[in-house]
Amino acid sequence: MLMMPLLAFVFGTALVAAAAYALMPNRAAAIDRRLEELTLGREREEKPRFQTITGVLKRLGEKVPKSAKEMGSLRLRLVQAGFRRDEALTMFFGIRVLFALGLFMAFSTSLIARPNLTLALGGLGLGYILPGMVLARLAKRRAHRIRLSLADMLDLLVVSVEAGLGLDAALTRVGQELAFAYPELADELRLINLELRAGKPRSEALRNLADRTGVDDLSSLVTMLIQTDKFGTSVAQSLRVYSETLRTKRRQRAEEAAAKTGVKMVFPLVTCIFPAIWVVTIGPAAIRFVTVLFPMVEKTK
Repeated sequence: MLMMPLLAFVFGTALVAAAAYALMPNRAAAIDRRLEELTLGREREEKPRFQTITGVLKRLGEKVPKSAKEMGSLRLRLVQAGFRRDEALTMFFGIRVLFALGLFMAFSTSLIARPNLTLALGGLGLGYILPGMVLARLAKRRAHRIRLSLADMLDLLVVSVEAGLGLDAALTRVGQELAFAYPELADELRLINLELRAGKPRSEALRNLADRTGVDDLSSLVTMLIQTDKFGTSVAQSLRVYSETLRTKRRQRAEEAAAKTGVKMVFPLVTCIFPAIWVVTIGPAAIRFVTVLFPMVEKTK
């Protein structure tokens, strides 16, 4: 009888502890929920401001006169740089106008220096040209990253095709595998899969891939795949041959870059290293010459 209260106390304590442990939220889940709340709160604060900026850029871009030829080339360049939204072209024109007007106002007023109409007109032209140069640089860097990822893509594509997958399924599988290492190429392969699901012919989807990237090696690969599909030859064998050709091209490009290194090193040597060498080698002699010559000149006077 004396043990019954003690056992009841122990049982009740264990029951309460088990219920508390079962109802206790997971630490990782609590952290994720708290981060989600903070992120959503920050997005609620920043979204109206971001929408205001994009709205201003869109309104400015819509007022700019455009030519059909310029719009086609700029839209292709924006796609090659990774900007595929419908409003990307309008926002680019808005950024160009805003940047040009900003530089014109900076040089025509006393914000930076004395107002100068010539500098203001030069800043206006520079502000109009500079966004296009930045866009071309972004497209070139993206094309370079895609070019570096082609060798790994071809290896995985050869393995997938030789394992029995069709070309469409192999492209989808390779895009999933390369999503972490090469997100740009994986995104392009995902777009090919979406176009094929939408009903586009394979040749048209592959040509769109070459146009979106602007990479010569990828254009050659697309041409080879279209010809292979048209003539009914082995896809795996064609991919293996093209993979070897691509690696030969990469080695030749590396050798070419290594051959240019000597010429490129001339300018840093002349501007940075040679003056220091001259100061170290000729400096003591010049100081000695001055200390000996000047007293002799004064004595002759």
